[in-house]
Amino acid sequence: MKLLEEKILAEGKAVNENILKVDSFINHQIDPAFMSELGRELASHFADQGITKVITIESSGIAPALMTACILNVPVVILKKEPSKALNQNLYQTVVTSYTKGSSYELTMSKEHISENDHVLIVDDFLANGETATGAVRLLRKAHATIAGLGVLIEKSFQPGREKLKEQGISVYALARISKLAENQVEFIPEENEI
Repeated sequence: MKLLEEKILAEGKAVNENILKVDSFINHQIDPAFMSELGRELASHFADQGITKVITIESSGIAPALMTACILNVPVVILKKEPSKALNQNLYQTVVTSYTKGSSYELTMSKEHISENDHVLIVDDFLANGETATGAVRLLRKAHATIAGLGVLIEKSFQPGREKLKEQGISVYALARISKLAENQVEFIPEENEI
């Protein structure tokens, strides 16, 4: 999506070969009109797939998931990374190791909000190694929900996330696919070459 690629080039900060900071418009400060356009594009791609719920992982995935769900007119279910005193029974849980943070956490989903009748779209801000998305897939499979696919804003295509998900039968749609990152340098996979 050219709109996102242009925003990344204008306002993103490539720190090194693994880190792209987009905190001024995606995951710290959010431009609602811009995020609405991204959600509209994700919703459009998955519009004919009978989505009943959009799933995301707290916290950076919430904005794009909400905008996507608004267009699809379905609820958003937020998977939790931190234990909750209120949300401690009737749970699906799985351990996820975060590549970015270098630590593990227990990803949690309430059994009350997902069932075998749901056809779910997973939405997140980034796809890199695919560990968080794979954790979400494990939880959804425990609930016997079906998965339409994963929609992400930014994919680091030089990392193995897409391949891991494809091996599990999950389709991936990314609005911007980065082929290379280096300090102050971002290169994209041209849209005509996307798979």
